[in-house]
Amino acid sequence: MLRAKDIMTRTVHSVTADTDVEELARLFVTKGVSAMPVLDEAGRLEGVVTETDLVEQDKPLHIPTVISIFDWVLYLESEKNFREEVEKITARKVGDICTREVVTCTPDTPVSEIASLMIEKKAHLIPVVEEKKVVGVVARLDIIRSMGQ
Repeated sequence: MLRAKDIMTRTVHSVTADTDVEELARLFVTKGVSAMPVLDEAGRLEGVVTETDLVEQDKPLHIPTVISIFDWVLYLESEKNFREEVEKITARKVGDICTREVVTCTPDTPVSEIASLMIEKKAHLIPVVEEKKVVGVVARLDIIRSMGQ
C-alpha cells in the first residue's frame, strides 16, 4: 500500500503570511505550482494559499441588499460575509487571503486516505507534517501519478 512518503513532493515551495500578493503571483508562475503552504519563520504550517485565493481578489464585489427603516440599516444578507469579502479583495499579504484551517497528513498516511481527504475537504494540496514541520506536500497530480505505479 502506497503512503504519503512514497508519492509526496519533497521540494516544497512555500511563502510566509507577510509575502506580498504580487510576489505570490510571480511565484505561482515561476515555480509552476497552484498552491503553497504558508509557513512561519520556524517552518511550522500556518495555512495554505492557492491560485483560487489569488483569483478571488479580482472578482466583483457583491453589495448586500439592505433596508433602511428610520435611522436603522438592516442587512438582508450577512454583514460578516460582506466584510470578509471586502477584506479578501483588498488584501495585500498572503496572510489575508490564505486558508488557515488546513487538512494535513503524516508521511505514513495511506494514499487512499489522502485522496478521500482531498475530495471531502475540496483540497488541492495536502501538506505532509512530521513533528510540526512540513516535510513534503501531496498534490492531486501526485496521486494521479501514483495510479500508474
